[in-house]
Amino acid sequence: MRDRIDERTAERREFLKTAVAGLMVIFTEEDLQAATNFDEEIKGPPVRFGLIGLGQWGRELLSTLARLPIAEVTALCDTYQPLLRKGLELAPKATTVTDYRRLLDSPAVEAVIVATPTHQHREIVLAALQAGKHVYCEAPLAMGIDDAAAIARAARLAGGVKFQAGLQGRSNALYRHITQFVQAGVLGNPAQVYSQWNRKLSWRRAASTPEREREINWHLARATSIGIPGELGIHQFDLTGWYLRSLPVAVNGSGSVMNWNDGREIPDTVQVLLEHQKGLRQIFTATLTSSFSGSYTLMQGSDSALMLRENRGWMVKEADSPLLGWEVYAKKEDVHNETGICMVADATKLLEAGKEPGQEGSLEPTRNAISLAFHNFARSIREEAPVVANALQGYQATVVAIKAHESVMTGSRIEIPNSLYELK
Repeated sequence: MRDRIDERTAERREFLKTAVAGLMVIFTEEDLQAATNFDEEIKGPPVRFGLIGLGQWGRELLSTLARLPIAEVTALCDTYQPLLRKGLELAPKATTVTDYRRLLDSPAVEAVIVATPTHQHREIVLAALQAGKHVYCEAPLAMGIDDAAAIARAARLAGGVKFQAGLQGRSNALYRHITQFVQAGVLGNPAQVYSQWNRKLSWRRAASTPEREREINWHLARATSIGIPGELGIHQFDLTGWYLRSLPVAVNGSGSVMNWNDGREIPDTVQVLLEHQKGLRQIFTATLTSSFSGSYTLMQGSDSALMLRENRGWMVKEADSPLLGWEVYAKKEDVHNETGICMVADATKLLEAGKEPGQEGSLEPTRNAISLAFHNFARSIREEAPVVANALQGYQATVVAIKAHESVMTGSRIEIPNSLYELK
């Protein structure tokens, strides 16, 4: 009896291997790259990184970077000395400077991560590219479209220098795995996309002086922020564009301060309708006043729906959709009172190890998206591999985010001509 069970298990694994391999053959080279797991060893010595900007997010990036074998943090830059001291706790061998130009002058820095407030990106990125440094620039690229275009154009013209936009979702192992199924047409005819980002978070931080308080609360001022759509929604806008190969032709938004009545100029609650071609629409809703239901993106089509959180994903099939075959063996869970097929990021590796995705091993990716984004960036430098989020993709995602924020602030519908997505 045991032999019969083992035989059936082996047959299931062989079937799943064949199904995954079958998906691969219909992809273009670009699709295949997007779906490939870049988690293998990188050739060459660690990349010597300098990090500019040690605010809340910058310290998060540093914490990840400092643990990567392929990275060596050689320099840190921030205008606020206490943050530099904290940074040294994570990267004790790094040199610290308060002027980013000194960091760029250092021969000990090969690549730069720009994690300053968005409105400061242009000056720093252009100087870094001019200095011949590889650049990882957090998303959005800039506050304004002209500044974002200037960054993207300079990145494209910088021969021998790598530029990666901080769209870490494109490095997310789960999202990359699911790319295979989306491009194979598992959704059927895409009908609509719903995205949300909910977390009770004021975005305001206290400081010792009014000047420092204004500096660290840049998220809250019109002059320095592109709000929730720009700082948060951009990643969900980019996911839709990446999966469905579509960019919005118009946006229509609204927003209000619903809870944090502290004099801020940026809404804490927003809704945006993004209109794509062929009638496809994405609804984006976000609030900093409630954490209920967290964040996710739901893509619905005529054959199935995909429910994607950062580390978990499910496919829910329609009753009349074609039978794929492999889903019979996949692990299933209840999702919104439906039967969801678990999408497992490391499925291919598990199969190669003789295990069954969803039955053995973790249902979540073994490495987080930021870690993989830096890993991918280091690979592009050491092995001349393409970056996973290039200058044009970063620019286009930024255009969508800027226009979405503009529509929220004006409460109006704004058309986005296709020419705006092009880099001239």
